[in-house]
Amino acid sequence: MEFSFSLLINAIAAGLLLGGFYAAVTAGIAISFGMLDIVNIAHPAFIIVGSYVAYIINAKFGVDPILASIVMLPAFYALGAAVYQVYYLSFEKRGQESLRGLAFFFGLLFVTEVLLLIVFGVDYRSVNAAYIGPSINIGPIELPLRLLVPCAAALAMFAVLQIFLSRSFIGRAVMAVSQDPLALRLMAVDPTRIKRIAFGISIATASMAGAFLIIIQPVIPSVGRDYIGRIFAICVLGGLGSLPGALIAALLLGVLESLTSTFYGPSWAPAVAFGILLITLAVRPSGLLGR
Repeated sequence: MEFSFSLLINAIAAGLLLGGFYAAVTAGIAISFGMLDIVNIAHPAFIIVGSYVAYIINAKFGVDPILASIVMLPAFYALGAAVYQVYYLSFEKRGQESLRGLAFFFGLLFVTEVLLLIVFGVDYRSVNAAYIGPSINIGPIELPLRLLVPCAAALAMFAVLQIFLSRSFIGRAVMAVSQDPLALRLMAVDPTRIKRIAFGISIATASMAGAFLIIIQPVIPSVGRDYIGRIFAICVLGGLGSLPGALIAALLLGVLESLTSTFYGPSWAPAVAFGILLITLAVRPSGLLGR
């Protein structure tokens, strides 16, 4: 009985740490899908690109993956802004952003994956850091540092992002742009520029999540597919456009997945996200803290 209790609390602790990482993975989608109404199916591809860039920096220069993720933020922000500009000129400006825009991001997802396969092959890649491997123990709870450190960094990133969105003028404009672009124009603010900034931020957060991912586990180009269902389930459950809701949903999903893996087997864990997504759409489409 004591062993079962220890197993339970360790599964919950691991789930909370995993949920912190899921929050980082979902932050960009909460912006692009929740606030901009852009269904960026290619978001996991940018996460994996972030993983590989962190891997290259770590392997060549010995830079810590988290520090590498901070260094590469401007480049990924510029990449996101460029992708949005192509999307805007090709689809949104012409009023064709629905199915054709979705096909654009599907294509971007698979092209990116193929390019990564050509460059890096199918071998798993990993990084080196002092905190990968050790754990700390708090009573009966064991906390792997490879989960704890990315979780702490992800929560810090989430806090900075929430402060930026809620307290800065541009941040508030991002939250308003999909709801009332006319009001922004009346305030002499260009909605297209705001969307470009927001999409750049969403891709920058994806790159950071990629660095966290390669700390947690080795990666291959196709691993991003595993997160498509999770990130949209978290975004919908938390409520479209709500970062605090996405954080709560990410922690909840992390705990549920961890409990499922521990007591029923890892093969059942991926079904949890899709189950939550279906239940949320049926029972509470607006999510926990949705608009």
